Amino acid sequence: MKKGLRITLFTLFVVALATVSKLLFAAKIEWSGFSPVIATALFSGMIVKDKKLSFLLPLIALFLSDIIIQILYVNHLFVFAGLYKYQMVNYALLLSATLIGWMLQGKSIAAVGLGAIIAPTAFFLASNFLVWYGSKTYSQDLAGLLKSYELGLPFYKHALGATLVFLPTLIVVYNYVVKQKQSVNLTLA
Repeated sequence: MKKGLRITLFTLFVVALATVSKLLFAAKIEWSGFSPVIATALFSGMIVKDKKLSFLLPLIALFLSDIIIQILYVNHLFVFAGLYKYQMVNYALLLSATLIGWMLQGKSIAAVGLGAIIAPTAFFLASNFLVWYGSKTYSQDLAGLLKSYELGLPFYKHALGATLVFLPTLIVVYNYVVKQKQSVNLTLA
């Protein structure tokens, strides 16, 4: 099988993984945030040599899964829209994980593990700061900011857990499908 086809199959796997995760977990508050999108962005930053192209895989996975969710929503088959007001801000925050992937490269298990902790933590800190900033829900002081972070902790826990699950999954599937390595390898060296 040609490498281009293997990359296409891997991309379809990532899109399916993102879509299925949204369908299974996003609408359930007790699982909300459990998604492969941070892991996908981090993974892409670790493996794609051309920095401009490293944003492509997570953007494709995010956008196509959001389109599928939107179609389901319009047809009353899902509880919330896939396309929403602050989507581009959310995409930018999620893609910041790609930048973290650039720095870590995933050449060792330690780098992969570090990335799996840093990326969801950076997303949590930035996204909850933006939720707080200018909000009418939270007081615009340190107490309000801390309340925003406190209420975001369940989502952070899910994002962290998802990244710890999905990043190794993506690496193993990539090595098997694209690189055609038969052994389990959690690094991208």
